[in-house]
Amino acid sequence: MDSPLPLHVCHVNNLSVIINRLHALLHCIAIGFLIYYRASYLLQETRAIPIILWLLVFASELLLSFIWLLGRAYLWRPVSRTVFPERLPEDDKLPAIDVFICTADPEKEPAIGVMNTVLSAMALDYPVDKLHVYLSDDGGSPITLHGMREACRFAKWWLPFCRRYGIKTICPQAYFSEADSDDYFGDSEFMVEKKKIKEKYEMFEEHVTKAVEDGDYGNSQNHSTIIEIIQDTSGESETIRQADLVEMPLLIYVSREKRPDHLHHFKAGALNVLLRVSGVISNSPYILGLDCDMYCNDPTSARQAMCFHLDPKISSSLAFVQFPQKFHNINKYDIYDGRFRSAYCVQWQGMDGLKGPVLSGTGYYIKRESLYADFTHTVNDISELKDTFGKSNVLINSLHQSYKQNNANGENFSNVLQEETGVLASCSYEHQTKWGFILHCKGWTSTYLTPFRPQFLGTSTTNLNDLLIQGTRWGSGLTDVGLSRFCPLLYGPSRMSLLQSMCYGELSFFPLLYCLPLWCLATLPQLCLLNGISLYPEVSSPSFIVFSFIFISAICKHLQEVISTGGSIYTWRNEQRIWMIKSVTAHFYGSMDTILKLLGLRKASFLPTNKVLDKEQVKRYEIGQFDFQTSSMFLVPMVSLMILNMAALLFGFIRIIAVGNWDKLFAQVLLSLYILIINFAIVEGMIVRKDKGRISTSAILLSSVFSVILLFFGSIILM
Repeated sequence: MDSPLPLHVCHVNNLSVIINRLHALLHCIAIGFLIYYRASYLLQETRAIPIILWLLVFASELLLSFIWLLGRAYLWRPVSRTVFPERLPEDDKLPAIDVFICTADPEKEPAIGVMNTVLSAMALDYPVDKLHVYLSDDGGSPITLHGMREACRFAKWWLPFCRRYGIKTICPQAYFSEADSDDYFGDSEFMVEKKKIKEKYEMFEEHVTKAVEDGDYGNSQNHSTIIEIIQDTSGESETIRQADLVEMPLLIYVSREKRPDHLHHFKAGALNVLLRVSGVISNSPYILGLDCDMYCNDPTSARQAMCFHLDPKISSSLAFVQFPQKFHNINKYDIYDGRFRSAYCVQWQGMDGLKGPVLSGTGYYIKRESLYADFTHTVNDISELKDTFGKSNVLINSLHQSYKQNNANGENFSNVLQEETGVLASCSYEHQTKWGFILHCKGWTSTYLTPFRPQFLGTSTTNLNDLLIQGTRWGSGLTDVGLSRFCPLLYGPSRMSLLQSMCYGELSFFPLLYCLPLWCLATLPQLCLLNGISLYPEVSSPSFIVFSFIFISAICKHLQEVISTGGSIYTWRNEQRIWMIKSVTAHFYGSMDTILKLLGLRKASFLPTNKVLDKEQVKRYEIGQFDFQTSSMFLVPMVSLMILNMAALLFGFIRIIAVGNWDKLFAQVLLSLYILIINFAIVEGMIVRKDKGRISTSAILLSSVFSVILLFFGSIILM
């Protein structure tokens, strides 16, 4: 008997494997020579350079080498995948899916955008009776609840239109903003129908916008539980053609209880509540997780994910399928590295060649069972289950796959079930439980799929302020993991492969292990240059070849990765610049935030990224111009380092011309020149630009004072 055709295939990029491993070998040898050079100096009896400076620079180079070494795990075995959704079983054999969408602040996350994400999820090409869409509103806002009701009303028109004409862009806002928007149908019936649906959408937008303008935002930090199964009771659906009266996906609004004196764990806490509440309502075996601004761009994403989840060869151990985050508002310049090319084109494909990528927070289809149980051990003891999942018997019963709640609709949403979900969404439910998950360490695997058409599209940051606020939040969260008891380099190796532990280690430590070395290498060599002290070998020394090789090797490897993934030299420059800017600002502050929390000097906080667009900022972004309207907290470090490097370059050249010791100081002059060339946009914002997005005079003056203080104390230490 012939074996069934595969639902997916995996492709190993053998050429990339050879290039990556050969480069890693050569680079490691060079790092070994660098360590020998630095360490041998410490054994000398007489030293021309203060030992503390040498140790700081040496420590910086060691940290950079260590984080680079961890990152080689991504490049060990990169793979790509192809799926064949046409080979899936019939619709009646497909498993059910719950969609989780999270929003927290209707002011920073506009309700109309959130509702478009909800509508796009409802329009997925999947059996309608097996699709359930949950919206978590952590702000507890009446605006969001009203928006859900309006979205449900409009969905009665939008969903039949998408199905009848096979619409691919299933987010109505994106569909009606496209120039062509499937007008290839060409027939008059389609055009008439499209016009009618557009009018309905404009009415929907108007109703949601009016509710926003009325301004009843509610109290985001102090409110009771609200759980409502949304239904359209307006009677408007009676005017829809009889042929279009099809069943709608279940739509559920969830606002968990929040009190000022209870920890709520931000988005993670909201997802935990959705997991519990959905478990006693629909209890679908698979879950799609989405950010509120990450709409479904391809109706087939669920079927593509099922090509992995329904594969009998890998299904038993597969936890989730991850799609890349892509954004609809990225322009050709991408000055803020909004594509996250390194993560989604290199790192995630590399992890997929091991045991799978990390969960990226949005755009994933995850197996519910993986969030409930250890793959290698199933708990059956009822008391142990209650210690882990809480006291709800209904939730405990839902852990069994055979459990099915039969009254999960608006008409039959019983008082008992309403009361039970209210308890599960209370702010105190998790107290005295072991609620929490670690997937790959429990033996689960994951896969990564990057189809040609983006499955999900979100809104990227288009100004420096939002970029650095987001980077600070992410840096703090990643460092939290690295410095916790779940440190990947300590907790991981005994539970998963060494290479996988290295990947997790690089992710959790890169904010901390980049920010400290970059601060040192952006200040110490420059201060030494100003005082005529050489920290690097003379150009005529064989050791200079080692440093030159490491510098050029790192740059060329990065450039090779950029070009091979469809980027350009401008992409490479932008990524180098954003890496430097984030390291000395966002990642530094994020790492310090984590350390202060560990010391009990600061409480955990969360600030959502602003999704409201500023027209002037968008205009500057479109022409590839940085917008420096951000906090002095971010500007002063950047500008101070530019001033220091400009001074070092200028006086370094003067010293070389006057004294003639270019052989000793060439490396430090080159370092300052490289930093200034890569970050010329900052210099331009300081000196050349006169528009509103320039660096403010006050920030420049404050940075100048900071630079003078740095130079003064640096000179005293070096004397």
